[in-house]
Amino acid sequence: MKELNRKVFNTIFLILSTFIFFIVFIYNVEVYRREYRDIQRNLSFMEERDNRSNYIIPSIDEEQDDRAFENMMIMDYEVYTVKLSNGEIERIVSHSSNTSNFDVQGIAERIITRKQGTKIGNLYNNKYSYNYTADKIVIINTKNINDRLMFILIKSLIILLVIEIVIYYASRILTERIIKPAEESFAKQKEFIADASHELKTPLAVIMASSDELKKDKKNTKYVDNIKYESERMNNLIKSLLDLSKLENGVSIDNYKEENISKIVERTCLTFEAIAFENSIDIDTNIEKDIKLKCSKDEIERLVSIILDNAIKHSYKDSSIKVNLKKDKNSIILEITNSGDPIKSGDEEKIFERFYRADKSRKRDSNRYGLGLAIAKNIVINHKGTIKAYSKEGLTTFKINLKK
Repeated sequence: MKELNRKVFNTIFLILSTFIFFIVFIYNVEVYRREYRDIQRNLSFMEERDNRSNYIIPSIDEEQDDRAFENMMIMDYEVYTVKLSNGEIERIVSHSSNTSNFDVQGIAERIITRKQGTKIGNLYNNKYSYNYTADKIVIINTKNINDRLMFILIKSLIILLVIEIVIYYASRILTERIIKPAEESFAKQKEFIADASHELKTPLAVIMASSDELKKDKKNTKYVDNIKYESERMNNLIKSLLDLSKLENGVSIDNYKEENISKIVERTCLTFEAIAFENSIDIDTNIEKDIKLKCSKDEIERLVSIILDNAIKHSYKDSSIKVNLKKDKNSIILEITNSGDPIKSGDEEKIFERFYRADKSRKRDSNRYGLGLAIAKNIVINHKGTIKAYSKEGLTTFKINLKK
């Protein structure tokens, strides 16, 4: 249920965040493009205006036309025309009502050393744009545009951050409402399993005790053995269901103690060596010494036991199981690898589900009900860790990552 809660929350949060981010991004792009087009238009206008003056009708007074050009004002932009003569600055004309300490001459001298052409550049950091021709340079001071665009960008990011906070809490509320029916159904299911398991324990105990009495009559030995065997299977199933129900309800980390996980893993491996030997399997360990973890000792022992038991059951004969335990920055990594039948593609997550069988045709045997890996996953989750399984090049690996 925690996994469902996380997935629903992440989906809602991601969709809403992507939508808002897209709106903010488009808005800033459009503002940038508008400023860029305005600069292009002003540079083009000044060039076209000058070109028209070169083809003016002779009867018009050229001095009057030059005065009109010099007195021409460009609103909202600080625009300068630098007249050139033989590649040297002849005079500088300002077309703005407001001027700043903009070093037009110094910039013009630098531009002259470059090739002719138009350059606008990045409006977030370029301080000027220009259009350079043989007889003049049109220069626009873009510092105010830089400041305006940066202000809009920062303002947008602040608004985005505020909206993200609102989206975070809204997603929490929506998630709770969406999964509430599923939580109620799941809670009832767990309650039913727990209650049914408790109720079954008493008649099962009576059946097992009665079978022991019946076994005294040798005529009933075969039937009594069957009763005993199936009763034990049912008893194991009930215990597993109760354990899983407890783990799914979560545990308080206040009950955890700092334990030497290296010794826990090493001791658990030793207990399985005899079982592995009977199946012609070796257990090779590479355990880093004295790794400490705040945990439940019993749960960690059971976790390692479940994974090792699973590895032995699915290993080829005359093969080996490798157990690696190491520290990695702020986490502890446990890897158990065996050589055997690989996990089918697409089953890597499903094998941790209750009662899941990768091979649908395989009968239940050896009291195995498909609850072990589900229990293992819940133990890992309760320890704020992750577990995954994958097969590659004939090897199957269970990787457990526990946060220190």
